[in-house]
Amino acid sequence: MKYRQLGDLQVSEISFGTWAIGGSWGKVDDKQSLLALDAAMEAGVNFFDTADVYGDGHSERLLAQATKGREDKIHIATKFCRAGDIHDPATYSEASVRAYCEASLKRLERERLDLYQIHCPPLSILKEGHVFGVLDKLVEEGKVRHYGVSVESVEEGLFCLEQPNVRALQVIVNIFRQKPLEQLLGEAKRRGVAILVRLPLASGLLTGKFTPQSTFEEGDHRRFNENGEQFNVGETFAGLGFAKGVELAEQLRWIAEGRESMTRAALRWLLDQEGVTCVIPGFRNVGQVEDNLAALNVPSFTSAEQQRLRQFYEEQVKPFIRGSY
Repeated sequence: MKYRQLGDLQVSEISFGTWAIGGSWGKVDDKQSLLALDAAMEAGVNFFDTADVYGDGHSERLLAQATKGREDKIHIATKFCRAGDIHDPATYSEASVRAYCEASLKRLERERLDLYQIHCPPLSILKEGHVFGVLDKLVEEGKVRHYGVSVESVEEGLFCLEQPNVRALQVIVNIFRQKPLEQLLGEAKRRGVAILVRLPLASGLLTGKFTPQSTFEEGDHRRFNENGEQFNVGETFAGLGFAKGVELAEQLRWIAEGRESMTRAALRWLLDQEGVTCVIPGFRNVGQVEDNLAALNVPSFTSAEQQRLRQFYEEQVKPFIRGSY
């Protein structure tokens, strides 16, 4: 495992997101989740991303259980605001943010959050700016080590980079979602801001395991949010409709050649992008953790392959991405 800089922390370049073990990805099995978390940590993973709304705090409680006694070695990022009305300024008041922070600290059984992120707020809230002052206070008081923002669009990300104490941006980047490579990642690197890549596998499309006949459980966002019915459409299949996503994934089978699987290839491609601090794929069992970590050992993409993927994105993918990104 290699480690990269996030503020004054060194975090594993493959870390993990815990949305899937909290909820909204179908049934969860806590026993399997805990085994998977332990396997990740044993392999050198020292950073996990969660949020207060993942299973209404369930993933935070699982992380508390899994990291007991390892709090100094295992870093946790969590997020806030989506338990309230994200468009209401009151959600970002000092009283509200403190309440969200204290609730997460209690569930995580920690005295300080390593990274506290605003969870995909509207650009208007970011521009109003009050929330950054609140987070500065929490840092001064020792409740929060660093803070950042999980964003939906490049425009939001670039605005956040102008805020002096933002230490990390969480962004959707994958082979189907390459726009952040054009400017955002380079600017973040220039300013010393960490980039956490979420949805690295485009909700599973880039594993190559789906067919047009694949279905999802009722509680899985890939069933109820394909067209942005519940939250931003980009959070599901990177903004592509499922059928189109499967069709495009079929055209990418070649990336697995010499790299064992599409999953490992897709993660390797991200790790090689300039400015990426870590990728945070989801998981639900030990096998998925091990499969993701195997990306560390497969060959990087050649410049010719990189160019081929860029052209594929521009010509075949970009016209079909929905939503602001």
